[in-house]
Amino acid sequence: MDPSSDDFDVAAYLQNREVEETYVLNRFRERRKKILEDGAPRSRKYVNRDHRAANQRLIDDYFANEPTYDDAMFRRRYRMQKHLFLRIVGDLSSSDNYFTQRADAAKKEGISPLAKCTTAMRMLAYGMAADAVDEYIKIGGTTALECLRRFCKGIIRLYEQEYLRAPTQDDLQKILHVSELRGFPGMIGSIDCMHWEWKNCPKAWEGQFTRGDKGTTTVILEAVASHDLWIWHAFFGCPGTLNDINVLDRSPVFDDVEQGKTPSVNFYVNQRPYDMTYYLADGIYPSYPTFVKSIRLPQSEPDKLFAKYQEGCRKDIEHLSSVIKKLITNCKQI
Repeated sequence: MDPSSDDFDVAAYLQNREVEETYVLNRFRERRKKILEDGAPRSRKYVNRDHRAANQRLIDDYFANEPTYDDAMFRRRYRMQKHLFLRIVGDLSSSDNYFTQRADAAKKEGISPLAKCTTAMRMLAYGMAADAVDEYIKIGGTTALECLRRFCKGIIRLYEQEYLRAPTQDDLQKILHVSELRGFPGMIGSIDCMHWEWKNCPKAWEGQFTRGDKGTTTVILEAVASHDLWIWHAFFGCPGTLNDINVLDRSPVFDDVEQGKTPSVNFYVNQRPYDMTYYLADGIYPSYPTFVKSIRLPQSEPDKLFAKYQEGCRKDIEHLSSVIKKLITNCKQI
């Protein structure tokens, strides 16, 4: 073999190597650039919301001396009286710095406490999506959800000790006075059980929490409520397969009775004195002195009259159930 035919061309090799290196480097740079572009945080689109104009429009519509919408319209849209809403706004503003109007770094006026609380109330009252309030109040979806979260936590923090408790002696006297006007002296509320769907019940527990007439897994809430839907007793968590009697056996509703801490009352019914308060209940509850039930298949006129009034007053607890279900349905839609 002739060695002269195998001469190595160094210049050609260097040129080819340079081309290959350039190609590899270019591909590497393109790949790196693509990775950086895909992984880089995308800038959000800025929406110029005129908070000052939105706040003023809200005040002119509902909170001015001569508002566009009257108190009846306010009550329908906010689900409460105006003075109560203003009290809540004031309490939240004084306890949580989030519900104060602040300016950003550019000295631009922020969202007012009225607008933040209005956002939360609209979402709770109407089941609106988070970004649905943007057109009127000029508040983004993320901020609207933050308003709702802080509003609910603030309400619990401020009013739990005052309203989610057993009634004091003064509260009890007010309840007894209203009950006497309704024809039931000594009545301190209505008691009933409600079933709430447990969508994410563990598979292993479905048999324990599913009852045939409900068709799904449920958890039971036992509640006592007065005429103004004040819940002063709540017992939650029993499996859906139980009935009202089984829940009552587990409930602490009679703990005060067993400890001798019942409220002292004195009233007369048919000229007979009584010193024990009672609840209105439906027919499934046992015949205890603390339960007053309706008359099944009343025949005489007095019995029909009593059944009519008892079932009418016991609508308080059923009204409470429908209100809570409506609020939970609205929260699920948010």
